[in-house]
Amino acid sequence: MTPATPARFPKTRLRRLRQAPALRRLVEESSLTPAQLVLPVFVKEGLKKPEQIPSMPGVVRHSLKSLAVEAARAQQLGLGGLLVFGLPRAKDAAGRGADAADGIVQQAIRAIKQAAPGLAVMSDVCLCEYTDHGHCGILKNRLVDNDATLARLAAVAVSHARAGADLVAPSAMMDGQVRAIRRALDAAGFAETPIMAYAAKYASAFYGPFREAACSAPAFGDRRGYQMNPANVEEALREVALDIEEGADLVMVKPTLAYLDVVRAVKERFHWPTACYQVSGEYAMVKAAAARGWLDEARATRELALAARRAGADLLITYAAAALAAALRNERGD
Repeated sequence: MTPATPARFPKTRLRRLRQAPALRRLVEESSLTPAQLVLPVFVKEGLKKPEQIPSMPGVVRHSLKSLAVEAARAQQLGLGGLLVFGLPRAKDAAGRGADAADGIVQQAIRAIKQAAPGLAVMSDVCLCEYTDHGHCGILKNRLVDNDATLARLAAVAVSHARAGADLVAPSAMMDGQVRAIRRALDAAGFAETPIMAYAAKYASAFYGPFREAACSAPAFGDRRGYQMNPANVEEALREVALDIEEGADLVMVKPTLAYLDVVRAVKERFHWPTACYQVSGEYAMVKAAAARGWLDEARATRELALAARRAGADLLITYAAAALAAALRNERGD
């Protein structure tokens, strides 16, 4: 359908629909609701009380007890879900703690389900927080062995599903990880458990605060051998196509702000449920600028979220999810 050509000024005055808040809301093209927001959370094994993360003001490493409180709050705010990252006591070369039945993420999933049964619990499936070298897979000659890693990721995903995860989210960027996980879930009786693939995860400079928060920085080298080159868009579309073919129920672009063009390209090409992740560095930039009085934190946070929605994201993973949801509920008078 060809858009109508507006009559010339003065008959057409686009400002007419901008004068009153009610009219502005009436013609908004992109919506933002708490149910479209997912809050990433960190939970640390053995912790007695929350630990502040200096580079991410307002974000903490949770104990199991404080995580349950956070989950109940998230449910009350109407958030779409929580995305859980675990910090174990012990690490080894194979990340064996990642699929332990009593592992920290498995305990966290059960605690969230008990505290907030109406909340979607999503689990990050990777090895970087569990390996003593900090890489996302099994190493061979100091390089990640893609195929050897697949079995470990599949085992982790199944263990999360057994603990009660509503959705598993593989983030290691291994070729074939979605297929391996889908087959393992189906074989274990979890055919109904969906997969949200970190399909286009870039080797970004914006992950710094996360690596502090999750204690997951590589001990040597970097992750550019398996995460994507920031220069590439067509490669991202190939990654997404492969993940969909292998069984991904949702696909993700990560980070968000510098990759809105990729979000739009993915949505327009595939028309598939699409998530984007506003990562730690994006969150920290807004916090730092707001602390210096350089911008209005609430307005900037909302504007960035709307940018993701305009680009085509169906859901937004953001550390500002709770603050955004509270502001949206206040606007509605809930």
